[in-house]
Amino acid sequence: MKTTLWVAIVMAFAAVAPAAAKEFVLIDSEASTREGDWSVTSKQVGVTAGPAFSISKRALHGGKQEGTDLIEVNNGKMTFWVIPTRGMNVLRVKTGDITLGWTSPIKEVVNPAFMTLDARGGLGWLDGFNEWLVRCGFEWSGHPGMDDGKLMTLHGRVGNTPASKVVVSIDDKAPHRIHIRGRVDEKVFKFADYEAWTEISTEPGSLSLRVSDTLTNRSDYEREFQVIYHGNFGPPLLEEGSEFVGAVKQVTPFNAKAARDIATWTTYLAPTKDFGEQVFNVIPLADATGMTTVMLRNKAANLGVRITYPVDELPYFTLWKNTDTLKEGYVTGLEPGTGFAYTRRIERRSGRVPKLAAGASRSFTLDYTILPDAPSVAGTGKDIAAIQGDQKTTVVNDPEVDPTEE
Repeated sequence: MKTTLWVAIVMAFAAVAPAAAKEFVLIDSEASTREGDWSVTSKQVGVTAGPAFSISKRALHGGKQEGTDLIEVNNGKMTFWVIPTRGMNVLRVKTGDITLGWTSPIKEVVNPAFMTLDARGGLGWLDGFNEWLVRCGFEWSGHPGMDDGKLMTLHGRVGNTPASKVVVSIDDKAPHRIHIRGRVDEKVFKFADYEAWTEISTEPGSLSLRVSDTLTNRSDYEREFQVIYHGNFGPPLLEEGSEFVGAVKQVTPFNAKAARDIATWTTYLAPTKDFGEQVFNVIPLADATGMTTVMLRNKAANLGVRITYPVDELPYFTLWKNTDTLKEGYVTGLEPGTGFAYTRRIERRSGRVPKLAAGASRSFTLDYTILPDAPSVAGTGKDIAAIQGDQKTTVVNDPEVDPTEE
């Protein structure tokens, strides 16, 4: 349907039913429908009070991004881009000079049709890795490795699975929250039948966005699952002297390389050639309501980002430090999850591979907020200090396991 006709329908709808919630189906595999270039504004849906906002969808062309869909949401203060073709990942978030995301050597938004996940011994996932937020899972996540004679590729398949249904909705009542919902299915004969309803939402004029996902096991059998929310941050939040701040019960190095720098695990280097990567396994603390907050802030402590979420939903946290050169990918990962990033075989042995009963669901909710100034950074620091209280962080000097062992 042409954009002009679609807008006319939206405006007519608003005129006859201004109090109704607005909902638009952009992709539906069951109906075999997919809107092409599409857009809508706050004015067109009858929202005239508060910050003006807009939502649009387009298809990308050229190279390995041919056919990839991209949804842009401008809430009047902050813009973010959702990729239905890549598991409803979020490409980046931007407000003014602040960007949540990083500069990957991969410039295109790669269509999964051009990827081979088992390449390089299971590292094919890296062929498209350039997003701010990537869901890892669901049948497995973490580093590649063998499990029961099968290769578990890096971070699972959901991040490279196109959404089967995508719905945009706008709440009828103020503050008119904007929702981008997508259904991502992971179905394999004899092995998995997962349905995930993902959602990224924001309020007009806000510097926050919320991720609200529900994973359901549609199988007739109990199944294992794993989830990691792989959020990736580069400059301007990441620089020499930047710091990770969190309420932490325990931290353990992932491997021997991380163990060498366990004393400085919360701080970051400048771009460093041949740095490689370091990973730290974190067990977060929660407040009386079960919530925790973590923050990444720059050296001057006048820019940052906070993540707040329920610890019982995501009881483990991975801190990935990849302070390589700017060209190669200067980035850190803040990654709440159901477990750590070891391969599934090791995670199962450590008791960190949960199961879902037949027909059962698990939900995950994370709130991400940009901190644009020193007072907001300081306020988040106080929130985290209140959760930590007088509890001491246990620092374990040696890795839990050798992640290379078979």
